[in-house]
Amino acid sequence: MLAGGAARRLGGADKPTLRVGGRTLLDRVLEACADAEETVVVGPRRPTARPVRWAREEPPGGGPLAGLAAGLRQTASATTLVLSADLPFLRAETVRALLAAAATGGPYVEGVLLTDFDGRDQPLVAAYRTEPLRRELALLAAEHGSLAGLPLRLLTDELTLGRFPHPTASFDCDTWEDVATARARIRDDGSVLDEWISAAKAELGIDLDVDTTALLDLARDAAHGVARPAAPLTTFLVGYAAGRAGGGPEAVAEATRKAVALAQGWAAEAAAAEAATAGGGTAGRPAGGGSVAGPAEAGAAAEPTSGGTAEKADDAR
Repeated sequence: MLAGGAARRLGGADKPTLRVGGRTLLDRVLEACADAEETVVVGPRRPTARPVRWAREEPPGGGPLAGLAAGLRQTASATTLVLSADLPFLRAETVRALLAAAATGGPYVEGVLLTDFDGRDQPLVAAYRTEPLRRELALLAAEHGSLAGLPLRLLTDELTLGRFPHPTASFDCDTWEDVATARARIRDDGSVLDEWISAAKAELGIDLDVDTTALLDLARDAAHGVARPAAPLTTFLVGYAAGRAGGGPEAVAEATRKAVALAQGWAAEAAAAEAATAGGGTAGRPAGGGSVAGPAEAGAAAEPTSGGTAEKADDAR
């Protein structure tokens, strides 16, 4: 992953550490390639959500080819995924599809580039066979004396490459306008809830996949069947109970099941009470003016009231 560069169009800001959707651009890209056997980040060391190996291009700020060469010196993998560190909309499923395309491209294909919605090649969102990369970088270094400052096209023009189209994954943040667009799109996107959950888990140091649909259903049941404030409090208690039970998706699912049953039972009781009240009765007294009496009360009710006294009623009982 290339995380160097001067970010001149951002006024020299440290671009990989800019936040979109509550997470740094660097961490967002690291999440997209979390399945990698090893991850090398070329650039100055920064805090990251997961461990990585660091490298520096020579000279620092020497450009993408110098960065690629520095990263390749740290890996022995047969396939190298090359990514820039400013891709807010790159997803793990896109990365997997890109790698699959590279693996099935045939013996003469030396890599697969992602192409954007205009059909333009994106060589920093690509999967390459590692040996052809090493070969061409060595030839370029020998020809030019250094890789510093050389454009990427000198490399990609010499490789046999396939293409993988994707309309949004290559959107990068080169300007403040791009950053603002990314932040707005995150909130407007249909996956805003997933974005929020991912950001919250990263901030809280939680690596746990849970059934968000089930939890949302639980929150709905608690809000409708009990009271609106019960929704967040109930989901908090479910999380606490799952943690005490050892954590993990199974513990969350079991705690959710119990809470859902409780909320539904609570709602059923409320519905029954409401129905009884609407029919003219009260709790413990059916509609129509009757009553629910115990045995002693039933006996008293059967005792004649004319010509009798309290003592006679007692004797009869």
